[in-house]
Amino acid sequence: MGKVVILGTKGMLGTDLSAACAKAGFETVGFDLPEFDITDDSQLANAIEDAEVIVNCAAYTNVEKAESERGLAFKVNAEAVGKLGAIAKENGASVLHISTDFIFDGASDTPYIETDQVNPLSVYGASKLAGETQLIASGCKSCIIRIEWTYGTAGTNFVKKLIQAAQAGKPLKVVDDQIGAPTATTEVADAIVNLLKAAPLPQGIFHFAAAGFVSRYEMAKFMFDKLKMNVCLTHCKSNEFKTAAQRPPSSRLDCTRIEKILGQPIKQWQEPLEQFLQN
Repeated sequence: MGKVVILGTKGMLGTDLSAACAKAGFETVGFDLPEFDITDDSQLANAIEDAEVIVNCAAYTNVEKAESERGLAFKVNAEAVGKLGAIAKENGASVLHISTDFIFDGASDTPYIETDQVNPLSVYGASKLAGETQLIASGCKSCIIRIEWTYGTAGTNFVKKLIQAAQAGKPLKVVDDQIGAPTATTEVADAIVNLLKAAPLPQGIFHFAAAGFVSRYEMAKFMFDKLKMNVCLTHCKSNEFKTAAQRPPSSRLDCTRIEKILGQPIKQWQEPLEQFLQN
């Protein structure tokens, strides 16, 4: 494996991926804000000019704010990704791009496979879908991995927010009608490293999430039980919360396709989450 460039190294996944790549002995270089802006064409071209593989973890991820900052969300999540693909094609490089379950409307009663009908409910989801489309249209060698419900030590996420709210002694209401798989960014990072080792990089769209499914409420209950925290926790419906962006009720992803390439079963969601809470 030649040089691997990681875009978005300060984010949740980028942080864990940088560590996993270093451990695997890859020659990597990383870029992120404020020094690097993926929407700046010349900065982008310079960052990836001698890369064999570019892993794009850079994204506009504020789901709520995206509703009022549509232009910026599309600039980062779509236009920049299309440019990245065009430069990579010119350079003969491969792109591994991170996408999301938010490209689906969550109405399916079975786990989503890669070829299922897409129908984003939010600006964030629409911008990420446009990024996938533009990357494929660029004609570069690409691998798109859709992930969901991620948590890690860097950045903000549902797990950290819940713990902070509980530590502040607040009674908590958590929705029981959103279903998915809590997925540790360390697990995503390990899967990406395995794909990079399988050079040439597998092409196409893949789903990666922890095995099994749970509601947000049951996930919170599991967390507080493991942390032995006495929290006033009740469940409610999504429509009881006024949010700018709509979330998919079911984020269940079928990961059979990537599992075959990884050659090993993906861990159940409970194990990495318990490990994360212990640390």
